[in-house]
Amino acid sequence: MKTRPIMKPLFIVLICCLAGVSAARAHAFLDHADPRVGSTVKASPGEVKIWFTEGLILPFSDLKVLDASGKEMPVSNKHLDPSNGSLLIVFVAPLKPGKYTVSWRATAVDTHVTHGTFPFEVSP
Repeated sequence: MKTRPIMKPLFIVLICCLAGVSAARAHAFLDHADPRVGSTVKASPGEVKIWFTEGLILPFSDLKVLDASGKEMPVSNKHLDPSNGSLLIVFVAPLKPGKYTVSWRATAVDTHVTHGTFPFEVSP
């Protein structure tokens, strides 16, 4: 059985498109966080947790908390949840009432890097 000359190039294009879709999903993007993105919390959180769409490489991923003036707040014990490699956690020193920004950098297990920020507020 002969194939039409146009079928082979179309098949190759289809395979390339599908490969691109799976590669795009390999990046670790923010899924959700605690404190929630844009939320106001009644008390200083003891930790900040960010769930990503892919597993992370801990030494190449980071999470910072900045106050309204851009000053970095003390954080400690950066780690991945032992049962979920896509959950990045840091402990946060007590935060005074005010607006804060979480700045994150995530390196997925496939080595793709993403980064972003989100705000939250601690109410008085």
